[in-house]
Amino acid sequence: MDYTKEELLEAKRQIDSTLHKLEETVKTLEAKENAQRYKSQITLAKRRVEAFTIAVKLIEKELLHL
Repeated sequence: MDYTKEELLEAKRQIDSTLHKLEETVKTLEAKENAQRYKSQITLAKRRVEAFTIAVKLIEKELLHL
C-alpha cells in the first residue's frame, strides 16, 4: 500500500497522541492505592503502548523512504 507523506505524518501524529494518553493511563493506574486491582488494565495498556511504539517506528522508517 502506498501512502502520501501527509497521510503518514497525520497517522503518526494521531498515534503519538494516543500513545501519550496510554502512557499517562499506565502511570495513573500504577499510582492507585490498590494497583493490583487494575493489573489487567495496566497490562493491556502496556501492550498497547508497545504496539503503538512499533507502529510509530514503522511509519518513521517509511517516511525515510519517501
